[in-house]
Amino acid sequence: MGKYGYIVLLVLAMTACQRTSRVEQYRAEKHVRDSVSLAAQERSMGYYQSLLDSLIPQADSLIALFKYEKNDKYQDHGNYVLTAPNGLRILVRDDGKSLLVYREGKRLDPSVVSSRYADEPALMRAQHLQIVIHDIKECEKRIAGTSLEIQKYEKRLTKERVSE
Repeated sequence: MGKYGYIVLLVLAMTACQRTSRVEQYRAEKHVRDSVSLAAQERSMGYYQSLLDSLIPQADSLIALFKYEKNDKYQDHGNYVLTAPNGLRILVRDDGKSLLVYREGKRLDPSVVSSRYADEPALMRAQHLQIVIHDIKECEKRIAGTSLEIQKYEKRLTKERVSE
């Protein structure tokens, strides 16, 4: 091999070393990113769990004031029902998506309810229950999503450790 052959081999060897160090640098940076993301997801999980833990007693205390009605044959969701002394029948759907108010069997328009019965304690309890149920459902969704993210990052970090 001539003089140029040795130079070509030297350049190829130097390039291979640079590529290897770049790959190792990329892996190290990816490991740091995944570790930081895992820590952030674990912090979020703690927040959502503590929020859920504070909402459940509120829901339990409010639900005790309501009667639960659901026809399993026809309904996917049941209703928490509260009858006020002034003849209002208030229903809160068990997924927190709607609040309905009836009087004498007729459904009342939300604007009529909010203007005429705003100070009604039963209505205020029902609105509070609706918000709490909605927040619980939202926390449960976020906990499920965050749990999946944590599993994903833990799996990545385990793979990285095994490949090292």
